[in-house]
Amino acid sequence: MLVKSIQAPLVQLRDITVEFEQKIALQNINLDIYPNTITTIVGPNGGGKSTLLKVLLKLQRPTSGRVVYNKGVRIGYVPQKIHVDPSLPITVKKFLSLQKNAKKADILHALAQLSITHLTDNRLQKLSGGEMQRVLLARAMLNKPNLLVLDEPMQGVDITGQAELYQLIHHTQQQLNCAILMVSHDLHLVMADTNQVLCINRHICCAGTPEAISNDPTFRYIFGDQFSKNVAFYTHHHNHKHDLHGDVCCTPHSYTQQCTHQSKNRS
Repeated sequence: MLVKSIQAPLVQLRDITVEFEQKIALQNINLDIYPNTITTIVGPNGGGKSTLLKVLLKLQRPTSGRVVYNKGVRIGYVPQKIHVDPSLPITVKKFLSLQKNAKKADILHALAQLSITHLTDNRLQKLSGGEMQRVLLARAMLNKPNLLVLDEPMQGVDITGQAELYQLIHHTQQQLNCAILMVSHDLHLVMADTNQVLCINRHICCAGTPEAISNDPTFRYIFGDQFSKNVAFYTHHHNHKHDLHGDVCCTPHSYTQQCTHQSKNRS
C-alpha cells in the first residue's frame, strides 16, 4: 500500500516514458511524492533508477509523459559523486559558496549541523568518501529544500561510516521538515525509516511499505542470526512477471504473486 497524504504531492510523475535510440529506459512511470515522506527506489543495474531521478530534476526530458511540480517545491540534490579536477585548488568553503544564493551564515550552519566545520578550509580532492558525501549534503541543504533527492548516498563511503551518514540524513529530514527520494542498495540501513519502496526495472515492478521480519523464527532458522541482522525485507504483490530480458510476459489477469525482496549488507 503506497503512502498517501491529505497534503498535495510535491511532485507528480505521470506516464513517464524515456527512450534512448529506440531502447526503452523507463515506461509508464507514475509516482507521487508527498511532503515529509521517505521513498526509497531499488532495482537492478540498468533498470532506470538514475534516469528517473534525472527526469524529476529536469536533467532528462521524457519521451512522453509529464512531471507536475507543486508551486512551492524546492529540491536539493545529492549525487553519487562529483568529478573534481585535481589541478583545481577549491576548498570546501569555496565550493559551498558557489551554490546559488548561498549565504555565509547558512554555510556555517550546514557545516555545523553535519559536524564538518573542521573541513572548511580543506581541498575537495583531499576528502574521504564519507566527508565528500557530507559536503554534498551540506550543499543540498543551502536552499532549504522541501524535497531532498539522493542518488546512492553511500557511494564511496566505508561500512563504518554508512550508519552514521544515514542517521545524519534522517536528522536532516527532520530538521528541514522535507521529503526524501533516495536510490539505495543499502536496505539494511534505510528500511526502518522508509515509508515506501519502489522496485524499478524500466517500469515500477512493485511498490509497498517495508516489513521487517529479521526476528521471525523461520527466517532465523534458515539464514542464521548473524545474517538476519544484515538483511531487510519488505513484502508486496506483483501482478505480472518478467522474462529473462526484463520484459513483462504475463498480464494482471493471468498472474498474481506475492514476493519478498531482500538486501544483504555488502561488507
